[in-house]
Amino acid sequence: MSDHISVPETILSKLRLICLDLPEAYEEQAWIGTRWCIKKKNFAHVLMLQNGYPPAYAKASGLEGVACLLTFRFSPKKMDVSRFKHYPFFKPVWWEDIIGIVIDDSIDWDELEILLKESYCQLAPKKLAEMVLNR
Repeated sequence: MSDHISVPETILSKLRLICLDLPEAYEEQAWIGTRWCIKKKNFAHVLMLQNGYPPAYAKASGLEGVACLLTFRFSPKKMDVSRFKHYPFFKPVWWEDIIGIVIDDSIDWDELEILLKESYCQLAPKKLAEMVLNR
């Protein structure tokens, strides 16, 4: 889909402030959207859903129209809490430890920062994760 819309720069800027502040984290273009990684492991991926594309994200989120979606790693045990089973959260099926959130005007950026740091710590080497946890 060559005319796919990009993630708004305001959202990318806020996500960069959070993700690139983590030790050794880096940003790269994904097949669609942008992702942040630690040691070649993706801990956050943001993209725009548009007219049902990409279809796996449309199906997982239950949305069809234009929406900004972020997926990240999260403990499957913690996902069992009811708040993570309703909008703005959604559960993709491609990995057990992945969860998604719709980024809209009601997003709590402080909460999202906590979730992204937790995602990073799940994948980062222990030494790097401890640096984040001890801040």
